[in-house]
Amino acid sequence: MFTGIVEELGEVTAVEELADASRFRLRGPVVTEGAKHGDSIAVNGVCLTVVETGEHEFTADVMAETLKRSSLGALTAGSRVNLERPMALGGRLGGHIVQGHVDGTGRILARTPSENWEIVKVSLPAELTRYVVEKGSITVDGVSLTVVDAGPDHFTISLIPTTLALTTLGLKQPGDPVNLEVDVIAKYVERLLGDRSTGQIATDVREQSATDSGNRSGTDEETAK
Repeated sequence: MFTGIVEELGEVTAVEELADASRFRLRGPVVTEGAKHGDSIAVNGVCLTVVETGEHEFTADVMAETLKRSSLGALTAGSRVNLERPMALGGRLGGHIVQGHVDGTGRILARTPSENWEIVKVSLPAELTRYVVEKGSITVDGVSLTVVDAGPDHFTISLIPTTLALTTLGLKQPGDPVNLEVDVIAKYVERLLGDRSTGQIATDVREQSATDSGNRSGTDEETAK
């Protein structure tokens, strides 16, 4: 699990095209410290597995499905990337719960600079709209951000100078793709409530709740006796 607090602005040093995948070599002195084969590192919000490590570098294989669902397929040697190691047990949850499982991609639509921050407008796929709410959390290229405004096909975010300087979001221009991961809690809530047209899952939850309540009542009665 990640938190969306980028540790380092890394760089792609090489991309090797395989039969049905790509192998990336990435440079990141901070995230490679102590890294070993099998460890996880988020690259622009995508959880990747370390295959090999070298001096301040690591390689990771990216399968076709990930290349299709994310913006990693657009990366080339020299591309800058956001890097983050998984949160250690007992560490601070500085952003929000980020799985590193990209839900889709959007594109930068506009940038509006201000004296102390910048407003960025991002397109939003129709299938993700219901998970994005004003003042809710969303992950953009691996960065945990708060939604300023949620529209029918877009949302806006406000970027402080630190985010602009230390992540790829300071470099993205209108038309550039970004990886999006919505708040997983929203997806779990939707699943638990079920399809409102059938109410099947919601009914199951209510029935289970009633059963649990009955069991607790029975226990209380036995205790009273």
